Amino acid sequence: MKIAVFHGSTRVNGNTEYLTYQAVPKEKGTHIYLRDHDIQPIIDKRHAPEGFPVVEDDHTQLIDQLLEHDTLVFSTPIYWYGMSGPMKTFIDRWSQILRDDSYSHFRVALKEKNVYLIIVGGDHPRVKGLPLIQQFKYICEFYGMTLKDYVIGQARRPGDIVNDQVALTAASTLIHID
Repeated sequence: MKIAVFHGSTRVNGNTEYLTYQAVPKEKGTHIYLRDHDIQPIIDKRHAPEGFPVVEDDHTQLIDQLLEHDTLVFSTPIYWYGMSGPMKTFIDRWSQILRDDSYSHFRVALKEKNVYLIIVGGDHPRVKGLPLIQQFKYICEFYGMTLKDYVIGQARRPGDIVNDQVALTAASTLIHID
């Protein structure tokens, strides 16, 4: 199993990263920190006759990494009841990839992917994070991916995630890594 973890947090060594490492230790997967990459926002040209312009950033390199793995983990703090900005920008650009002739295999390739989600929030995340789980469920359904499972952690301040034993235990058994 080849695992790619897409980290959406802008905080280095934050609660979301800590919880994610319980599921996929650093040495057991390819950890990709979206904060370290230049991903330009989408300029929607889906219906323009000229189509999408070429964007000089890291997005296609990230898509190439995504496609090389069979298991995808999306790790994001809950920001205003949704995913982080870097994660949202990364996924928004998938609309552009769908129309890129050099990625004509993108949608078909995603159908073979298993997806896991790890999210952390501070204010009743096991309730207020459910819309984010639903959003990823819809994303997965759109592409034919399988959302296998998720973990929601609670942490208000840096380092607080160590107090959420339920989430730590759930993360440690989330993915069966050989």
